Amino acid sequence: MKKLLILSLLASASAMALAKLPPPTEEAKAKAAEAAAKAAWAGKVDIYQLCKSQDKVAASYYQSAKAAGKETRPAMVLPPCADPGAFSYAAPVVAKPIEAAGAHSPTTNAASPPSTKQPDAVVNPAK
Repeated sequence: MKKLLILSLLASASAMALAKLPPPTEEAKAKAAEAAAKAAWAGKVDIYQLCKSQDKVAASYYQSAKAAGKETRPAMVLPPCADPGAFSYAAPVVAKPIEAAGAHSPTTNAASPPSTKQPDAVVNPAK
């Protein structure tokens, strides 16, 4: 009996875990996009700081080797460290679909019905 109860509890828990989550809201999507942009910027900052520290260590090594009278090879020519600057994020502007933009909708409420009492045969005579 206990095994059956435990098995049924596990089955119901797994069914709840597999339940479909609702789609994220526009606000949640915007926050996720901003977080991704900030993480990418943080990665660039980390690379910049690593580059600066490597330059500092290399300069210290060459200075101490020169003071000790050791012979060193010339340093490799590398591109300068690129400072990513301050974080700035501009949310992308999403264009509304044509229907949502109101392209097919009248600007005012209809004052009369769209149909007339004239029969279609009079408007569109058969050939």
